[in-house]
Amino acid sequence: MSNRTADTICAISTPSGVGGIAVVRLSGSSAKLLAEKHLKNATRKEITLSDHRAKLASFYGSGEFIDDVVATYFAAPRSYTGEDVVELSCHGSLYVQHVIVRCLLDSGARLAEPGEFTMRAFLNGRLDLSQAEAVADLIDSRSHVSHRLAVSQLRGGYAKQLEQLRQEFVDLAALLELELDFSDEDLEFANREHLKQLVVQLKSKVQRLVDSFQTGNALKNGVPVAIVGRPNVGKSTLLNALLNDNRAIVSDQAGTTRDTIEEQFIVRGIVFRLIDTAGLRHTDNSIEQAGIERSINAMRQASIILYMIDATEDDSSVSMQIEELLSKVDLQGKTLVLLRNKIDKVELSNCAGIIKHDNYTELSISAKSNLNLEALLDTMVDSATRGKGEDDVLLTNIRHYEAMQHVLAALDEVQKGMDAGLTPDLIVVDIRDALYHLGTITGKVSSEDVLSSVFTRFCIGK
Repeated sequence: MSNRTADTICAISTPSGVGGIAVVRLSGSSAKLLAEKHLKNATRKEITLSDHRAKLASFYGSGEFIDDVVATYFAAPRSYTGEDVVELSCHGSLYVQHVIVRCLLDSGARLAEPGEFTMRAFLNGRLDLSQAEAVADLIDSRSHVSHRLAVSQLRGGYAKQLEQLRQEFVDLAALLELELDFSDEDLEFANREHLKQLVVQLKSKVQRLVDSFQTGNALKNGVPVAIVGRPNVGKSTLLNALLNDNRAIVSDQAGTTRDTIEEQFIVRGIVFRLIDTAGLRHTDNSIEQAGIERSINAMRQASIILYMIDATEDDSSVSMQIEELLSKVDLQGKTLVLLRNKIDKVELSNCAGIIKHDNYTELSISAKSNLNLEALLDTMVDSATRGKGEDDVLLTNIRHYEAMQHVLAALDEVQKGMDAGLTPDLIVVDIRDALYHLGTITGKVSSEDVLSSVFTRFCIGK
């Protein structure tokens, strides 16, 4: 990532391809001057751009008319980047877009690097680093839920909670440093038991954020759902029914699915990643066995496991399968749904609705006849959003998750130091370590490597 922040940069900010309109963006101290060099009114007289006003103008390059544009000028600091910004809306012709950019480059602008507009917004204090990352998440959002998570982070809800945490760490450090400064006096600002309680409260808040990553990451990138079971119980039929498409081959022959098949679909604003797996059984076929190993790995990585059985199977067989599943997969943090499929082949009076067990939920369905699939979708949505309030802050970014794990580790050291009776100056070192890692999330502490990692995720023009 370049640090040539004094340059005026330009780029096409709309997606590549032909469309009705395209937007070319300029940012920098010379943005207004460079744009005005190419803009004229209907009588070919030069025009002057006004702050936060849009003007219809003709764009010229080397004396030749290129296109009619709408030029909008945003004076610093009231702009996206905090610098002077001009946005030129032209027709969506690829030729027109590139000619306008070339003219601006010839006049002294520099082509923007990936994410450079948003990086300048961060450097100029318009966004903190977590909000800048939310811009990329907002652009990439594919569902109502992922959009809502990005908007919440962009508007600073997450940053406010981090700032509250930071202040609590600062206050704790201040109390310890006061204890050190007045250690020879008969003054007590906070006893150690009170300080220990403050650390316990901080650990609880940080732990909740760390624990929220599994839910937040799944809601952002798609909740992984593994469809598993023995051969010929209807796994591929269920995948096709949920997708409303013949995505997987359905056959009466056992072992048809030899590899995992993954597809996405959206239910009530939540993206689910459905993974159809090979049937679980003992086999000497090395190819099928490899598929079964992938099925087990899919279960281990899934948030929701749909374990399918034939509704005609007896309870002893079902219990054995559940026990075998529990021996292979740790269900901690997962939802297990036992699906009794093919109820169209049995007496409906023998099929109960949703049954809650200690380790799993049981539901009778017919994937072939679409019976009770709506109840299945309800169960999946409830599982994906369980324990999440409308205003809850969730970690969705792996960089933030790793930083919070470092904060939690630093708090562990603080707690150990207090229990061991260490002096305040030694304990404060770990508190400052926690503050450092908190700062890496918002950008209060940053390095060139971190900034490059964040902003090169963006497209040019963003």
